[in-house]
Amino acid sequence: MAINVTIVIIQQSVKNILKQRIFYFLFSLFLLLLLYAAITADRYFVKQNDQQLLYQKLIRKSWDDNPDKHPHRMAHFGSFALRLKNSLSIFDYGLDNYAGNAIFLEAHKQNSVNYSEASFSTGILRLGELSISMLLQIILPLILFFLGYGTVAADKENSTLKILIVQGVSKFQLLFGKAIGLWVISFLFLIPAFLITGILLWKHESIIPWTEVILRISCLIILYVLFFWLVCVTAVIISSKSKTSKNALIVLMGIWLFMAILLPRIAPVLITSIYPSPDKLTFDADVEKDILRQGDSHNPDDPFYKSIKDSVLNKYGVAVADSLPVNLGGIVASVGEKISAETYKKHHADLMHIYFKQIDLIKQIGFFNPFMMLKSISMGLCGSSFKDYVHFQDQSEAYRYRLAQNMNTLQTNHITNKKSSEGSHVFHVENYYFKQFPDFNYTFLTFKDAVKEEWSVMIGLLFWTFASIYLMVNASKSLKVIDE
Repeated sequence: MAINVTIVIIQQSVKNILKQRIFYFLFSLFLLLLLYAAITADRYFVKQNDQQLLYQKLIRKSWDDNPDKHPHRMAHFGSFALRLKNSLSIFDYGLDNYAGNAIFLEAHKQNSVNYSEASFSTGILRLGELSISMLLQIILPLILFFLGYGTVAADKENSTLKILIVQGVSKFQLLFGKAIGLWVISFLFLIPAFLITGILLWKHESIIPWTEVILRISCLIILYVLFFWLVCVTAVIISSKSKTSKNALIVLMGIWLFMAILLPRIAPVLITSIYPSPDKLTFDADVEKDILRQGDSHNPDDPFYKSIKDSVLNKYGVAVADSLPVNLGGIVASVGEKISAETYKKHHADLMHIYFKQIDLIKQIGFFNPFMMLKSISMGLCGSSFKDYVHFQDQSEAYRYRLAQNMNTLQTNHITNKKSSEGSHVFHVENYYFKQFPDFNYTFLTFKDAVKEEWSVMIGLLFWTFASIYLMVNASKSLKVIDE
């Protein structure tokens, strides 16, 4: 009997919303925005990845077309590491437009990732892109608050609530049924969003394995469904505690404005003041100072590298470098590259430690804000989070180091210290050796890695899902049929 009553309340709640003309206006507007966001995301994804693949080929051709050359010159000629967009970034751009997608790789120097979309656009981009995830995270909660603000308050105003209670409907049944009814309405918006996302993903050849895509999109659907349950429960509870529909609407708009707009923008500013990080110029200067403190590989009179020269001469039992069977410059460059890479790695690890402390604090604040939790999870599962950006940096640096050391090895083994009869050094190796070095191949974080990074946020969302039932029970106990 109790189940039947709840079902009737759910059905009536859905019918009441569907009878409102404003629903069809909001639904139509949402679908138009969704279609625009999907088309924009699709074009942007294709454009970015096609460009990256084209440039990767041009970069490789430029590398292969080099003539016979000194390996150290090739190390400074360098290469580029390009980051393809994850297939699921069609759904959530995340930090992709701000983090950059290309990095120049050269010997002795670790460059930053450049060429972000934001750097080529006006300040309008900083207001946020119209993506599918943005519609679900920001716009749809606002729509649900607008559709749900009068679910209980309106019944108080027209005395329907009193009649329902007199007829034997429990207060919890009433709130629970109203929440479920509003939740059902949310599916009318949610299903088209993920249906269009699925079509776009199917349309393109997936960059990541399809099993990964299915796992990620399935997890996203579950988490968004839970999030909208919390939104619907919030709307119903606030409506039940408000004397009038107008009061409920004002409170819900305030909650939306603070939790969806203000707090996500205020929190990072506060957190950077708690855990300040050095700017790029300061970071680069600190790295350079630390490297020079250990020695300068380009200075033949540097004490540290002179000791390396002496040890190599002693190892081979010769008095001068011209008598060595290997190139001394290649050995010195190899040691210098190792020192500079390890120094950079240490400073970079310290910097990342600060950044991740900032992110952890944001997640702690986000525990009390489902909007921030959902955004973090969504970016992580779509491969557009800060962790994905760092993952690209780490792979780029590993590739850069292998490239530099490969050139140093070629110099050590193929460039002689002896002078020819013309008085010049044998200064080049064949182009063949350069062509043997492989391309940079970026691999995305796995689904397991993404979940591991966001597990605390997922637990937080699950916690509030269970807590919502408890809050609804308390709200039903304090529900007044007639407000004085």
